[in-house]
Amino acid sequence: MKRTDLEHIIRAAGSITQDDEIIIVGSQAVLGQYPHATEALLRSMEADIYPKNKRHLADLVDGSIGELSPFHETFGYYAHGVGKETVVLPDGWEQRLIPIKNENTAGITGWCLEVHDLIISKYVAGRERDLEFASEAIKQGLVQEEILRQRVSMLQVEKSIKDRILKRIGK
Repeated sequence: MKRTDLEHIIRAAGSITQDDEIIIVGSQAVLGQYPHATEALLRSMEADIYPKNKRHLADLVDGSIGELSPFHETFGYYAHGVGKETVVLPDGWEQRLIPIKNENTAGITGWCLEVHDLIISKYVAGRERDLEFASEAIKQGLVQEEILRQRVSMLQVEKSIKDRILKRIGK
């Protein structure tokens, strides 16, 4: 997925939900801070999103422009309507969101996770693809180890999860 593809998803999701703010919580949120991120970080053809002010319409997004929809078949990428609870994030993440708002989004703001918050959410999820994404972001120098460690301390999760994440950081 490219930045223009994500902008298209933001525009379409905003139009479908009549919400002028869309939250992007999946890996493609990296495009907020890094519009020209490398292909290694942009392998996913889906953007995990939810309407900020109309969260109850996430399923409508999924059904309208989600996987196997005519939108997906036409453009080769799609939105995955998710709930806010889908990701575990450090306290204060909402104040660090990165906006995408331009002509291509038709004035709708796509709020992308800040890259350190995104990587922490990937570590919490702990799936192989999430860990590979985190490793690639670190390898490319998009995140700082010290900030990642600070963000771990801001998580509202069990100590064992924090310890597991801290062991992975810096590997």
